Amino acid sequence: MDITPWQKVKLARMPVRPTGLDYITKLFDGFLELHGDRFFGEDRAIVGGLAFFEEIPVTVIAQQKGRNTKENIARNFSMPHPEGYRKALRLMKQAEKFKRPVICFIDTPGAYCGIGAEERGQGEAIASNLAGMMMLKTPVISIVISEGGSGGALALGVSDRVYMLEHAIYSILSPEGFASILYKDAAKAEQAAKDMKLTAQDLYKFGIIDGIIPEPPGGAHNDYEFVMDRVRKVLKENLEELIRKPVDRLLEERYEKFRRL
Repeated sequence: MDITPWQKVKLARMPVRPTGLDYITKLFDGFLELHGDRFFGEDRAIVGGLAFFEEIPVTVIAQQKGRNTKENIARNFSMPHPEGYRKALRLMKQAEKFKRPVICFIDTPGAYCGIGAEERGQGEAIASNLAGMMMLKTPVISIVISEGGSGGALALGVSDRVYMLEHAIYSILSPEGFASILYKDAAKAEQAAKDMKLTAQDLYKFGIIDGIIPEPPGGAHNDYEFVMDRVRKVLKENLEELIRKPVDRLLEERYEKFRRL
């Protein structure tokens, strides 16, 4: 069955889809969550910590949405503040020190753009993540599990391998925002979704992502185990390959990858 880009947007935003914590719980052993950015505070929109994947010690970081209004308020609807990105970078630097691969799960409509976030340096925090991930001396894999919006998503996406779930989206901003800016009418979001080329299929064709992870009929929420098995296979194959690479080669290939983009 063909699914339109707008239908994919709605699928990606469904609250019943697996969240970052679902992937952490299902795919990793011994997860120990770490908190705080050591500058300002804790941001619950980003979850991160230490874990084992197939007996390999890793650092795992995920943007986390809620299942209901209460949870979404607590998680700020998965829109990270600067301290969330600084926490993520702190954990990545720790992973580099102890030679642990980093695995990121991307799921955000975008970074929080409130006054407080801007006052605390939202743009600088995102830019620091982009620069920090580019030079990180350890393998990095990112997977867009639902919604990847703007710099808020890219701040966890400068990776050696970037994958998307079949019905996930990854774009410069929301279709509603795109339509309101370009067409002066947010109601034209459906047309914007088509024009933006935000689907996994489009992005794979353009060479922006490295692969597409299949979902069960109707979407990831219909069969969690199906999706977890596919993600586990992708992580295992890529980790085995990336861990064997010398650091200098890893950094050179990452640089060339993003220069091509």
